[in-house]
Amino acid sequence: MANIASSKKDARRSAVRAVRNRGLKSSVKTKITRVRRALQEGDDESTQLGLVAVSALDRAAAKGVLHRNNAARRKSRLMKRLAAAGAQAETATAAKGAKKAPAKKAPARKTAAKKPAARKKG
Repeated sequence: MANIASSKKDARRSAVRAVRNRGLKSSVKTKITRVRRALQEGDDESTQLGLVAVSALDRAAAKGVLHRNNAARRKSRLMKRLAAAGAQAETATAAKGAKKAPAKKAPARKTAAKKPAARKKG
């Protein structure tokens, strides 16, 4: 234990921050776990849960609870899993013989006619 008053105070503040950070880290881990479970079960909510988890990771990195590279790495891994699950779902629907609707053509845009430049009097 420290003998200096400022060191004692610093230790108290560190303990308070550690408790706060522990709760935030735990909630981030829980959100990531929910996404993984949803992906395993094939839920439609997995993309929505993924967005919530990414938001939580961003918030934790902004507050300094997680290092920004750590948060980026976790987000990258999560998005890889979501993309793989999405590709897997697409191939499953294609294998069943589901017809895709023909793509609609975008309507042609009319370009605005340019107004003639105003003449200067003088």
